[in-house]
Amino acid sequence: MAHDHHDHDHEHDEHDHDHDEHDHEHEHEEDAEQLEREARRLLALSRIRQYGDSVLRMKAREVETFDDDLERLVERMTGLMHEAHGVGLAATQVGVLRRVFVFVDEGEDRVLVNPVITASSKESEVDEEGCLSLRDVLVPVERAQKVTIEGVDTKGEPVKLELEAPSSRVVQHELDHLDGILIIDRTDDDSRRTALGRLRPQPVLGAR
Repeated sequence: MAHDHHDHDHEHDEHDHDHDEHDHEHEHEEDAEQLEREARRLLALSRIRQYGDSVLRMKAREVETFDDDLERLVERMTGLMHEAHGVGLAATQVGVLRRVFVFVDEGEDRVLVNPVITASSKESEVDEEGCLSLRDVLVPVERAQKVTIEGVDTKGEPVKLELEAPSSRVVQHELDHLDGILIIDRTDDDSRRTALGRLRPQPVLGAR
């Protein structure tokens, strides 16, 4: 019986070994997926205009033509937003001076063309904000807690949204982009100085 018991242990050991190999392979797959996601994120960020690009300081123009070009722009922006792990993206961030932005609201992709905030709550709150055009920067920004924003969709049909945080913060951030305003313009002096220090090109050692 001891022999049977030994065989059983041997089978158990083999089972554990197989299980360990399976876990190891699963970890490898997860690592590969994570690396691929990060590669896609960095590629997407390379297609988004970064701080220092003059277009980020330009005011976007009203959209007057609702055509396939606008649909394609919105589709491209939505894809870039997700690949860059963002929750909003304005047309100026892809070098297009049109008043349009995309954002995620409660898990749903939304688009607003020619957006205007028509009502804001008196209550505001300060929270940290980042930006796909200002990598590695987080600064405190005060925003209205609730907003009503109106505009049209890609077909020119009216859109009216009553939003609370965090979506209300996102649309205020994206609307700023369309007016050439960045989060570093909205934050306090100390946070701005720190952010600008991070955004400033770093000297390369050994460079002449």
